[in-house]
Amino acid sequence: MVAVAWTDKHVDVAGVKMHLSRAGKGAPLLVLHHDIGTLERLPIYDALAQHFDVLVPHHPGYGKSERPAWLRSVRDVAVMYRWLLADLGISQASLIGLGFGGWIAAEMASMAPRDVERLVLVGAMGLKPPEGDILDQALLSYIDYAGAGFHAPKAFVACYGEEPTTDQLEQWDICREMSFRIAWKPYMYSQTLPHLLGGVRVPSLVVWGDDDRVVPLSAGHLWASRLPDARLEIVKACGHCVEMEKPDAFAALVTSFTDGR
Repeated sequence: MVAVAWTDKHVDVAGVKMHLSRAGKGAPLLVLHHDIGTLERLPIYDALAQHFDVLVPHHPGYGKSERPAWLRSVRDVAVMYRWLLADLGISQASLIGLGFGGWIAAEMASMAPRDVERLVLVGAMGLKPPEGDILDQALLSYIDYAGAGFHAPKAFVACYGEEPTTDQLEQWDICREMSFRIAWKPYMYSQTLPHLLGGVRVPSLVVWGDDDRVVPLSAGHLWASRLPDARLEIVKACGHCVEMEKPDAFAALVTSFTDGR
């Protein structure tokens, strides 16, 4: 794999300094991270940057982005990302939404159906599962909640180590508080989004780990049925964080899908 050079900067959106990492060349691809935030660099980001102009922002209130006191909904975050893309001069981008980020990506696609090239949702929150419930992180420790996103414990260790650092624990705490602020009632799903997905006009790929213990697979089937042009891909021996646990398989799915295959 060719070495990837990343740039990091803060971009002002709605009076909020948002952290943005960017690398690669090609068609723009916006990657929206999980509710547990994102590590500074992931192998999947480098892999995607071999084919795309990859943008990885930190959600407002998460990671290195400022926390706006006024932010109260996931749809607000989606509006901010539409604003970010406009300020960057990007009129049309493909979106990858990971878990909680999938909810944000779907909101973006529903509000501007012709401004999205392709939509990829991975273990997406945002819809109430027909069977089972989205895992309530308030009932678990930060480490146990993050660990629940992986099928194989060794995959979690490969990302976060045997003992996650104090800084990582603090970041998970910050992410949790922000998630509760904007997605608490109802917890991690929208009551209006199911009715708006029919307006999405782009091909969509719904990806799910077969052992997702955070968002039940029934939600994946619901996403695939609600989006007008969608297919569901189930990754075997994999948990909620498909992009971290099976990065090669996930990268292959994304590149094939964006190439129209």
